[in-house]
Amino acid sequence: MKAIEQFVNQVIESGTYEEMDRFYVANKIRGFVGDDDQLRNDQSVKDQLIALAISNQKIDDSVTAKEILNDQLMDLVTPTPAALNRQFQAKYAESPQAATNFFYEFCKANDYIKVAAIKKNVEFSNETKYGDLEITINLSKPEKDPKMIAADSNSKDVKYPMCQLCMENEGYLGRLGYPARSNHRVIRIKVGDEEWGMQYSPYAYFNEHCIFLDSVHEPMKINRQTITNLIDIENQFPEYFVGSNADLPIVGGSMLAHEHYQGGKHIFPMMKADLKQKLEFPKFDHVQAGIVNWPMSDIRLESNDTDQLVDLAEQIMNNWKQYSDETVSIKAYTGETSHHTVTPIMHRDGDTFILDLVLRDNGTSAEFPNGIFHPHDEVAHIKKENIGLIEVMGRAILPARLLTEMQEVKRFWLNEDNQIEEMHLAWAKEVQARQTITAKNVDEILHQELATVFAQVLENAGVFKDDDQGKQAWNRFIDQL
Repeated sequence: MKAIEQFVNQVIESGTYEEMDRFYVANKIRGFVGDDDQLRNDQSVKDQLIALAISNQKIDDSVTAKEILNDQLMDLVTPTPAALNRQFQAKYAESPQAATNFFYEFCKANDYIKVAAIKKNVEFSNETKYGDLEITINLSKPEKDPKMIAADSNSKDVKYPMCQLCMENEGYLGRLGYPARSNHRVIRIKVGDEEWGMQYSPYAYFNEHCIFLDSVHEPMKINRQTITNLIDIENQFPEYFVGSNADLPIVGGSMLAHEHYQGGKHIFPMMKADLKQKLEFPKFDHVQAGIVNWPMSDIRLESNDTDQLVDLAEQIMNNWKQYSDETVSIKAYTGETSHHTVTPIMHRDGDTFILDLVLRDNGTSAEFPNGIFHPHDEVAHIKKENIGLIEVMGRAILPARLLTEMQEVKRFWLNEDNQIEEMHLAWAKEVQARQTITAKNVDEILHQELATVFAQVLENAGVFKDDDQGKQAWNRFIDQL
């Protein structure tokens, strides 16, 4: 049985087409890959078809062309958006978890979630004074430069789709510099009486990493409606956490131009952190509050009274937006430019809604031109990218360059021939001076030291530091709040 015939069988077995459609499906595939069908048993059927398309000169031998064809082929085993939404709703009638289990497994099976690419990521966790912090060296997709993120957020260019989060990506062919989306599907949901979508991240950083996106291409914003929306999503998908990146450059995520939230089924280190100080808000007697024992500045609110929860969250966010304390470099505005927002993150414990409001400040200075509350120069050799939602919660997403660079660091520590990068040298010498490093423990020490650096990164991003000056500043903010 040759590759085209084998793939036709897979398509019909998937249920998207029927036996009577066999010739039709075969000719669709031939249109993609050509008629010359030479079987190569050393490849998967799909990879054979991509190789056929190249040999038959239907596509170029390029990453973009192969990605586009891959997703066109997988689109043949993917129901239409309407059909898939009906299947999701039928499962949701059983339970929200049944629906998300169905959709998640489907997105892996149709290769929208890039399982093979995700497996390339290097992942580990290590104990720090803030508990276990999680590290991912991202080998599955490139990270965006913070300056490009800021430029994108201000871009007024009209393009189609306007961004990678727009619903218009469903079924989009793809192009050079823009990902293929032929097999992409979005589940329609209602959030705050508006149409939103739910999809999974193709390059997931944790279990069931999903995205909730507004159907309208509008910039991200953090306000009272944000908290109401998070509660609405938690009511619909109680087993997931959900949170929003901050809505400002430097402290925000990588896609500021389209309102969206991230969620999934993962318990992050920040969620496990306890309170270091309880707070009392007498007007909100149904809300328990406190400052979280965490390197970033986090106020946690817990309640099953969602009205009080939203009201108090709004009070804190509005207050923080206007708050300045220049003794600790906190400045709300430069002219009319606002520097303050929050990263709000919500999960549930039974009927109790737990909301973390992480205070953010994107101010810059002559000493810290990339951001006062951003990774500083001494840690930028490890992490200089934006500290977004995932990092805030205690999972570092580190650039792929570190995989090879850290091999040279290990060789340096073991006094072997090496080509250590200059930017890592001071750090490597400091670690070497206080650690006894051997071939047996070098990996363990590397993991521990990377976690320690990540803790320092998060401390850099915290607006109130964990020292006497920071504690006094915390108290001044809480007193006026």
